[in-house]
Amino acid sequence: MMRNLYLWTVLLILASVAFAACAPMSVAPAAPAPDVTAPASDVGAPLFIAINKSADQQYFIDLQNSFVEKATSLGAEAKKFDAKLDPGLGVSLVNDAISAGAKGIAITVPDQTIGPAIAKAAKDAGVVLIATDDSIVDDTGAPVPFVGFDGKDMGKKVGEAAAKLLTDSGWLNDAAKKVGVLSVEVQTLSVCNDRTDNEKAAIIAAGVPEANIFPVPYTGEALAAQDAAGPIITANPDVTNWVVFGCNDEGVLGTLNALATAGVSPDDIIAVGLGAYEACKPWAAGQPSGFKAALFISGLDVGATAAQVLYDAVVNGVEPPAFSIAPTTIVDASNFKDVLDPISLANCSK
Repeated sequence: MMRNLYLWTVLLILASVAFAACAPMSVAPAAPAPDVTAPASDVGAPLFIAINKSADQQYFIDLQNSFVEKATSLGAEAKKFDAKLDPGLGVSLVNDAISAGAKGIAITVPDQTIGPAIAKAAKDAGVVLIATDDSIVDDTGAPVPFVGFDGKDMGKKVGEAAAKLLTDSGWLNDAAKKVGVLSVEVQTLSVCNDRTDNEKAAIIAAGVPEANIFPVPYTGEALAAQDAAGPIITANPDVTNWVVFGCNDEGVLGTLNALATAGVSPDDIIAVGLGAYEACKPWAAGQPSGFKAALFISGLDVGATAAQVLYDAVVNGVEPPAFSIAPTTIVDASNFKDVLDPISLANCSK
């Protein structure tokens, strides 16, 4: 009897195991696949990178700080880097930004010729790229979306300001004076040529012979302009009065330093800066200066606009505008305090 009971128990256990083996397995539901089309704000703060060709210049310091501040206020993560006027470093920084997971890059290129390479790298990685200040094109020749200033309009305003100051001075009608013009040019940069070409056109229209305009080639920095201008000034001892303009404030400042070394009085110089961040310093200090005016351009405007354009593109799917143009204003020692923003004005006293 006990033996039969034991056998039945064994058979029941085996039957239960066999039934369980045949029954369908219970599977936990799979986690839903991430929505790759979701906006960046849904999947974490997007990373935006600002790269500038010479981030130790005040204009670019303002631009980058404003970029970071605006991007952060929108909920993005932002970082800034300096290409140090090195095209190779500019390309490397773009590639590093892509590798770091950047969703948007704003760059003022150290050389416009790197445009096609970095545009392709960004496009292949699905990263939004915009050019700040210096325009670039992609590998098909199409312009990369641009945030900055209208170079031709900037040059026209600077040239017209210089022409008016020259006309008002009476130098052209004084037989005892010979007027020379120092045009400080980054001749390999199209946006700089846009500026200086229009500056020269305006001064020629005011009555200065083209033969009296001397190009001063430089790399965008004050010391380079000073070194280039010195020999030109020395080679023209018959020039008694000088007009100076250029691609940026640094170029004009360096040339003014060269004129000072040559013993030229500020009273015999009409210099019109482009930026106003160097021109305003002697004005704020009440010092005599060859800077008689300058076109105020704000890196703050460009930086904030660049961050907004990237955010709209990455988060909201808005196509970046082909051109986002910031405003400019001619200032001088009498009105710069009324025109410059508080941050720019504070920099004038540094």
